[in-house]
Amino acid sequence: MAIARRTLLTRGALAAVATAFGGLLPTSTARAAAGSAGTPGGKPTADWMSYLAPERSLLGLTVPGTHDSCCTDPAHGTEWSHTQNWGVPEQLTQGVRFLDIRCNGLQGTADELGIYHSDAYQYVRLQDVLDQCRAFLTSHQGETLVMRLKNENAGGQALDAAEFRRRVNHYLDDLGYRGLFHLYGWPTLGAARGRIVLLADFANDWGLIQWSSGTNQYVRTQDLWQTDQLFPLRVKGRAITQQFDAATADPDSPQMYINFLSYAGGLWPRTAEQTLMDQSVRPYLAARTGRAARYGIVPMDFPDLHVDVLQMLIDKNFVA
Repeated sequence: MAIARRTLLTRGALAAVATAFGGLLPTSTARAAAGSAGTPGGKPTADWMSYLAPERSLLGLTVPGTHDSCCTDPAHGTEWSHTQNWGVPEQLTQGVRFLDIRCNGLQGTADELGIYHSDAYQYVRLQDVLDQCRAFLTSHQGETLVMRLKNENAGGQALDAAEFRRRVNHYLDDLGYRGLFHLYGWPTLGAARGRIVLLADFANDWGLIQWSSGTNQYVRTQDLWQTDQLFPLRVKGRAITQQFDAATADPDSPQMYINFLSYAGGLWPRTAEQTLMDQSVRPYLAARTGRAARYGIVPMDFPDLHVDVLQMLIDKNFVA
């Protein structure tokens, strides 16, 4: 039986997991953020997209991202809901271009959306995130962002499909954010620069680019976040590298490949991510440095602890 995402492991259970993984849990290899302004390939992290030709399709890029992008404080939930140390402005400055934004209704308001992890409010409003994105794009006009906007539909602030759509329209029209978004179809960089490409993870008949946790006409997603298989981080690691391989082998796909590096099934997100980076992701990317490939959108937990991986993903866009 799969371990529930929010089941708390005792200290003894964590030790048992470590034994089961045969030493796979991380040692001391965490990479600390050094505020780097440039990648090893020489591209400034705050403006790397500006070096790409405007006719390039977003589908042809490798786009580093974050999972549960606003979950920066374990006090707003638990350590299970702590997935990031950098806030959104720092993520964008460091090169992240995909944000995973999950909303419920904002308590005490009739029209607003708050950022949540399940039913845990992160004390960030949707307009806070949109204003941060707009400020970044105004200062870095060669860049674009992709945003998954999800109806989290959890807890006492859960919204049904119709109410969630109404509130999204409130943001687009009443609050004036419509012009910030590219809404329909995967664009070229030239068409999307200065805007947020919206990936809708909520029920609608508006013709938006539609999210899937599997496959649809717009995306092919790997998001294995828990499994009941033996050695689950090895299973997750294989899922990640297989998705990288699939994206490399399918360079002209009309679908965006999405490859979550995050895992939360019975382990702290930080622990799981460190092990996956050390055992699967970093060796895979390092062995393919200098090889042309596009990997699609790659969301991760704690990029501040894995700056080298974040920058390897950025540099992949400049390998001919």
